[in-house]
Amino acid sequence: MYILGLNAYHADSSAAIFKDGVLIAATEEERFRRIKHWAGFPSEAIKFCLLEAGISLKEVDYVSIGRDPKAKFWSKVGFVLKNIAKKNTLLSDRIKNSKRVASIEEELANISGLNESEIKSKIINVEHHRSHLASAFFASPFEEAAILSIDGSGDFTTTMIAIGKGNQIEVLDSVNFPVSAGLFYTAFTQYLGFPHYGDEYKVMGLAPYGKPVFAELVRKVLHFTPDGLFNWDSNYFVNITEIKLDYSTHIPEVSTLYGKKLVEVFGPARKAGEELTQEHKDLAASVQLVCEELIFHILNHLQKRTGLKNICIAGGVAQNSVANGKILQKTNFENLYIPSAGHDAGISMGSALYAHNHLLKQKRTSTVFSAYTGSKFSNDYIEKFLKEKNIKYVRLQDAELFERITDKLIEPGVVGWFSGRAEFGPRALGARSIIADPRNAKAKDLLNSKIKRRESFRPFAPSILREYVGEYFERVEDVPFMEKVFPIKKEKREEIPAVTHVDGTGRLQTVMKEVSPRYYGLIDTFRKRTGVPILLNTSFNENEPIVNTPAEALDCFLRTQMDMLVLENCLIER
Repeated sequence: MYILGLNAYHADSSAAIFKDGVLIAATEEERFRRIKHWAGFPSEAIKFCLLEAGISLKEVDYVSIGRDPKAKFWSKVGFVLKNIAKKNTLLSDRIKNSKRVASIEEELANISGLNESEIKSKIINVEHHRSHLASAFFASPFEEAAILSIDGSGDFTTTMIAIGKGNQIEVLDSVNFPVSAGLFYTAFTQYLGFPHYGDEYKVMGLAPYGKPVFAELVRKVLHFTPDGLFNWDSNYFVNITEIKLDYSTHIPEVSTLYGKKLVEVFGPARKAGEELTQEHKDLAASVQLVCEELIFHILNHLQKRTGLKNICIAGGVAQNSVANGKILQKTNFENLYIPSAGHDAGISMGSALYAHNHLLKQKRTSTVFSAYTGSKFSNDYIEKFLKEKNIKYVRLQDAELFERITDKLIEPGVVGWFSGRAEFGPRALGARSIIADPRNAKAKDLLNSKIKRRESFRPFAPSILREYVGEYFERVEDVPFMEKVFPIKKEKREEIPAVTHVDGTGRLQTVMKEVSPRYYGLIDTFRKRTGVPILLNTSFNENEPIVNTPAEALDCFLRTQMDMLVLENCLIER
């Protein structure tokens, strides 16, 4: 049985395909369109998934869509009636988007040759947050677990808590739009001068440079409720009906969320490009702290309510790796699973898993510890491409290749590494990565200024061999998707300054030999030469989606100051 899952007409549009519950392929549309957070119909991602499965849409049994217009219908009606006399930009945008969603059968017909009636019989709608819940629980190793989905909003819900057992999910409670942890964080992100969709991670990266001196003021924005959920003071935000949430240009656009009271309390908002003062850094630290407190508040109540020791988390807020790294320390949960695409791209995977397990009651399949579900190119394809472009290269076997790369890293140099299937999710995990020597104190500034061309405060991640985590980090957990930040041991921080953040932490990826054999082999070669089982890892891109093809990798290499490019076994040097 084939199930094609979609996240369509929403930010981070994507597709995923399963055969008998086993994931074959999953990818974001932005990788093909080359527009970050691309929102719309994921036609290219769908074509890719069908090609990888070796089937046509006719052979797909079900098409699951991570959106259910019927969800919370009466709550939506009440919201409209309550605000019917107000200027309602939000409602107008939602109506426009609903019309686009309704055209999915037509879009699928256009790319498949099937008629719309054939397609309509295949479609299953799965509520946004149930898709998030499923993306975490059904991919996890747990037979039973508590589950949290927490993000900006989707299907009139912003937070949902549940229990997963076997192939079923029981929803326990939820928080209705507009009250939202995601929108709370986004409002402060905009206030701090980061206006673009998806900029929240910049605030998380800025927070360690400040102290949470404004925490008491920020706490007044959110109200933690005795049932383990939360409310907020709406006076800190614009009238919710005036929010513009538009995907019509395929670039997610969110209007200003913070209101007059937030400016009255915290002062004038920082304009984009203005200097970041210590007050801005302190506010970022305060917002991050309160966000963490909210997550722990929800999880501690959920643990007491369920009595369970396993927790699965998804949703945009689940991408907050700093908070994730503290969950097992700050709650009574003992085991945590977060998928590689915890954000909205994971909706495609989650809706398909929900359909397969919960709705169709099929048997659960193996745990997902690999994010390598995207594009792949053979050495023969790459050689042909390089010859056509008149690019000088050498093709080497892995052992010699790893030694040459290590020579360049030690030199020191920066290497573009393109290997195997691309990752599903926002983080490079050793398939589409830029790598450097973590011992090089100057590597961070070099990468930020000459290759990534981004803010200097943003950190880089350590990819570490799984067996050595305890030697370098104060906590030992599997972190396959770079989804947690841990403190680096004090005596090790000077050894790896390029991946040690200002507060002594690192957002690690534990590299497993059975999951990432080539990347593991490269890091192990570096370890044998230097004694350090770690590489600095950042995504292979320059203010664009992560590179998807050899052509995009070569283009990024040529326009930046990388020293070496590795395309599978083909090595290119300047």
